[in-house]
Order: sequence, then C-alpha cells, then structure tokens
Amino acid sequence: MNQAELNVQFAICISGEEEGDLELWKLYRILPDSKANEVECLRIIDESGEDYLYPKNQFIFVEFPIAVQEKLLSAIES
Repeated sequence: MNQAELNVQFAICISGEEEGDLELWKLYRILPDSKANEVECLRIIDESGEDYLYPKNQFIFVEFPIAVQEKLLSAIES
C-alpha cells in the first residue's frame, strides 16, 4: 500500500438507532469529503455497503499506527 492509501481516518460509532445502518461501537472508515465537513458530517460506508453522510457527533475519531492501518484496510478489502 502506498502512503496516500494509508492516510485514512477511522471513527467509532458512539450513537445510533437500534434498527439503523450503523452499529454501536463499531469501527468505520471515514471517506474524504470536504462538503460533508462543511455541514459537520462524515462520509461513512455503513452496514448497507453504501456511503452516506452522518453527523460527526455520532462518532469519536481514533488514530492507529501505519502497521495497524495496513491490516485494517486489507481486512476491509477482503
């Protein structure tokens, strides 16, 4: 993986609906989206497999070392 692929962000869902498309306490990859940022949202690939905007306040950001990011990304792509 190149450095650009590893420049990713992750967040954990801390708030959601029981029947929603997000799982509470699950780790999600954040997709870059400057317009989402402008409206205080994050672009997340949810349980439907599609990416949607969700309010930032439903997540906490987490950072991982490069080696962990590589493993997470390879697990996502598998």
